[in-house]
Amino acid sequence: MATTNGDAGGAPERLSRAGVEIAYRRLPGRGPGLVFLGGYRSAMTGTKATALEAFCRADGRAFLRFDYRGHGESPGDFLDGTIGAWRDDALAVLDALTDGLQILVGSSMGGWIMLLAALARPRRVAGLLGVAAAPDFTEDLIWARCDAARRAALAADGVIRESSPHDEEPFPITLRLIEDGRRHLLLRAPIPVHCPVRLMHGKLDAEVPWATAPRIADRLAGRDVEILTVEDGDHRLSRPEDLDRLWAAAQALCRTVERRGRGGGGS
Repeated sequence: MATTNGDAGGAPERLSRAGVEIAYRRLPGRGPGLVFLGGYRSAMTGTKATALEAFCRADGRAFLRFDYRGHGESPGDFLDGTIGAWRDDALAVLDALTDGLQILVGSSMGGWIMLLAALARPRRVAGLLGVAAAPDFTEDLIWARCDAARRAALAADGVIRESSPHDEEPFPITLRLIEDGRRHLLLRAPIPVHCPVRLMHGKLDAEVPWATAPRIADRLAGRDVEILTVEDGDHRLSRPEDLDRLWAAAQALCRTVERRGRGGGGS
């Protein structure tokens, strides 16, 4: 059940389902709407999410941003979170808080979540826009880089902490996250997603290698897939020029979806 306060600048609205409460902010407007899916340990108050909301407000486009459980303004213990749980949060807001066709914009881990959501809701998800999309990161970018000592620590303690160039304090990685991630890996087989997909990725990304974008593209079943390379872009892609690129890509994807809705063809 969604509660509303009518004040986009005050406390967020909240969606309660199955004992989980998800904080969100929703902007009414025309479709297809945009839904922003944040990254690991990110919040809906981040630069890309708020910039997209401002762009959508000026354009009259519907927009939704939210915090997964244990993130930002949504309650819950972050250490209890998993890829499957956060996918379920995305599906909950998609089902309860949006109408008609939606374009999912997934940043980093959100790029994994958007693909899982598209697989689960093919009739609702009309397009995907990944920003440094990181499917399978728990296996390929964390577990694969863990040495024997860190794997032993995970097995013994259930959690390790990794340093990050963006945070003063190390961030946690749980064994639960790794094991659940293995149930949702996508890059080991064809991905039966047929909607148009755009993958924006910085060539200087030191956290999720640029080569991830062509790996995703090669696995997607749909034919309408484009990689939007930012030659001097890093992982965050939050500079003003990156945000302009992001909005341009979102607008172009909206036009593609609108043309298809008028009978302009498909994958």
